[in-house]
Amino acid sequence: SSHKNYEEVALIGSGAYGTVYKARDLNNDGQLVALKKVRVPLNEDGVPISLLREISVLKQLQSFEHPNVVRLLDICHGKRLEHERQLILFLVFEHVEQDLATYLLNCPPPGIGPDRIKVELLYQLLTGVDFLHSNRIVHRDLKPANILVTNEGQLKLADFGLARIYQQTQPLTAVVVTLWYRAPEVLLQSSYASPVDIWSVGCIYAELFTRLPLFCGQSENDQLCKIFNIIGAPLECEWPKELTLPWSTFSNFKKTDFEDIVKDICEDGKNLLEKMLQFDANKRIGARQALMHPYFKEYELYPPKYDNNLNNKFNSGNNDDTS
Repeated sequence: SSHKNYEEVALIGSGAYGTVYKARDLNNDGQLVALKKVRVPLNEDGVPISLLREISVLKQLQSFEHPNVVRLLDICHGKRLEHERQLILFLVFEHVEQDLATYLLNCPPPGIGPDRIKVELLYQLLTGVDFLHSNRIVHRDLKPANILVTNEGQLKLADFGLARIYQQTQPLTAVVVTLWYRAPEVLLQSSYASPVDIWSVGCIYAELFTRLPLFCGQSENDQLCKIFNIIGAPLECEWPKELTLPWSTFSNFKKTDFEDIVKDICEDGKNLLEKMLQFDANKRIGARQALMHPYFKEYELYPPKYDNNLNNKFNSGNNDDTS
């Protein structure tokens, strides 16, 4: 449909990929939407394949109407800027009142209690991440600014425009995540698979308690120092073999007890946080495993019953229920 159906009301923000406006849908009683205006470089034969792939993934995900993923309502083509070889695209998302960063800022002291952190925020965050991962999508840029929270307290992941369906064998391209939430393997440019999101979730989890980012580095190297200052030096056997940066650079760091940093966390919560913030991505807990961790056990919040996987949806030639 045409972007002229949408009237811009206010600028929400601009990021690496474009500008986001709060807008009204003129065809739909002026309903508020978030309009993301993206400039797409055109290659020789038109729109880049990678973008089309990402849009088709976003569209496929809509069919699930997952409660913890922001809705993509519409995609419109704007002008073709032939002289700049660019196309303007408008992605129309549901409008959500605030992001997690704002939500934390506006939460009156003493902040969000441990129970609300567990049941309302962390559980929803992991459920959304589990949904993406079970569809082979890595978000790769999880941070409080692109986790949205409705006035009813529903949490929704946004901005996985960088996510692409990952084939385990295919290393994804470099720099994506805001430094503070970046996993060590991203800082070291050695891997970009799904565990990078769990690291980010761990950083956000700690921040829900302290209301301050856990690791605030100024550069990649400084960020690694901030990380090892808390989780301790990695083992030599865990250090990626292909790096020119030697392990000895960081071998002297000592571990800090998480209880000293995250004051109100319970024993199970601390255990889960440590499992998320493992240096070695292979040892890091997965989203589904995290949802089944004893930390959540008294709520019996086992992973939701929906069918989580696109592959099942598109590849199930045989619909007989034999289970």
